[in-house]
Amino acid sequence: MSAEPRVLAGRYRVDELIGHGGMAKVYRGYDLTLGREVAIKILDAELARDTAFRTRFRLEAQAASRMSHPSIVRVFDATDPSSAGHSDEPPYIVMELIRGTLLKDIIAAGPVSVDDAVRYVDGILEALDYSHRAGVVHRDIKPGNVMVTDKGQVKVMDFGIARAVSDSSSTVAETTQIIGTAAYFSPEQAKGEPVDARADLYSTGVVLYELLTGRQPFRGESPVAVAYQHVSETPVPPTEVNDEAPGALDPVVLRALAKDPYQRFPDAASFRAALDAAVTGSAPSRKQLGELTSELYGASPRQAQETARSLRQLSSDTTMTRTQSGPPVAWIWAGVALLAVLLASILFWVITISNAPAETPSTSRTVPDLVNVSSQRAQDDLSDLDLTTKLVLESSSDIAEGNVIRTDPEAGTAVTEGDLITLYVSSGKKTVVVPTLEGLSLEDAKQALGAAGLQLGTVIQRNDKTLLADTVMEASEKAGDEVAPGTIVNLVVASGRVTLMDVSGWTLDAASSQLEQLGLVPNPVELSDCPATDPATVASMSAAPGDVPIGSTIDLRYCTAAE
Repeated sequence: MSAEPRVLAGRYRVDELIGHGGMAKVYRGYDLTLGREVAIKILDAELARDTAFRTRFRLEAQAASRMSHPSIVRVFDATDPSSAGHSDEPPYIVMELIRGTLLKDIIAAGPVSVDDAVRYVDGILEALDYSHRAGVVHRDIKPGNVMVTDKGQVKVMDFGIARAVSDSSSTVAETTQIIGTAAYFSPEQAKGEPVDARADLYSTGVVLYELLTGRQPFRGESPVAVAYQHVSETPVPPTEVNDEAPGALDPVVLRALAKDPYQRFPDAASFRAALDAAVTGSAPSRKQLGELTSELYGASPRQAQETARSLRQLSSDTTMTRTQSGPPVAWIWAGVALLAVLLASILFWVITISNAPAETPSTSRTVPDLVNVSSQRAQDDLSDLDLTTKLVLESSSDIAEGNVIRTDPEAGTAVTEGDLITLYVSSGKKTVVVPTLEGLSLEDAKQALGAAGLQLGTVIQRNDKTLLADTVMEASEKAGDEVAPGTIVNLVVASGRVTLMDVSGWTLDAASSQLEQLGLVPNPVELSDCPATDPATVASMSAAPGDVPIGSTIDLRYCTAAE
């Protein structure tokens, strides 16, 4: 006997396991309410016991769920059962189920054409352009987080979900902070520094390099070794690894892999534009490529390190014989002059500081622009400024539920520490309830729609023998549903008529029965000028076939003359 399937929140059925990461397992699932297949990511039980992990998992999933873009895997729902008192259930995220192939599997299968490589990276950059404008930095762009659907569309996964745990061969951690996947993260991630959108562009550059050459630009025996190379080593241009790689893409890759974030592309849109231009452009000369490499990475970081290492070895070697008695006199005087300048500068700075008036700490604050920011984040930002907050809910058709509509005082206003800032938060679109319309007269239905703030649309008449004319039979909106104010409601009303068919040639009894079923009154009328039939047969009717009012009397003429 098969086990009962697991159902989360009485809605999401958990089916077979389809993926596993360091932080969570991903299952194929089914939304029993909406009747669609989904992917369900469930936080590992061990991590779920850590309150910090649960909170981060929930907040980052909520940030990802606000993004809706064709190149981003959508998040439908994110729930932490502990908030509802079910602490034994771990948090889970319900996502769009994608059918396709991971980019890392496409790379592992063999060489990727230049056209496909450019198309895949362009799709990643399109997703990043959207997410960066939404204020979300991915922090772990890699082929394992990119899916290519069966139709060839690129989908980026795990947006805003930081990797909390992973295997030691693929990640580097500083204390307890996970900073990305070693082969793809940026130098600033390797050094444990704060990151911004340009870290994602660096990782995308690594993915482009791998698509063009079949390997990452930096490889080592351990994540630490790879991290060291990201910080200090110069990448070899893709054309030196793969002769078939287009030379026009070398400058694009090298620019994306610049150590200094300010030397990379400023945003994903600029990266895409450079990629498009390179596809149709010409390859740079070796001299131009060398100049670009020198600009981005210095003359030779590797050579500089080897030189420094050699100098340290020489300075510690006691067997070497000194061949010069001391430095040249010119160098001594230059050093003395430099020291004098430094002392004069320090003296000037000290005098300036001592004469400057003492500054008093300012209590002035400026209200930041919080429009369309989540209420929680807005409260945190204002708390950091030592300001107090008050929440007021308002309906809004433009601002998503839970986000700030406006502030009072408004953004840019100067306030004092401790002042009260009122946050007007969206409760979602205003709705009205559709009244019960079936069975009402058309006039009463009009009044009911007007009172509910709805509009009457098309009125269609339909024959029904049981209803009086203008009685509402159907409405385009179901009674009790919540709809936007001003929604147009179409009605179907009874016409008060029925369709009379031609019963000439029918027996008098059959014709009479048919008319009675239609709600009409049959009236047999004898004709003495034509021979009678047995049984009596209708010779003609008093009304032509077609729509007639309910309850109409129809004469059925039949012959009665003897032969």
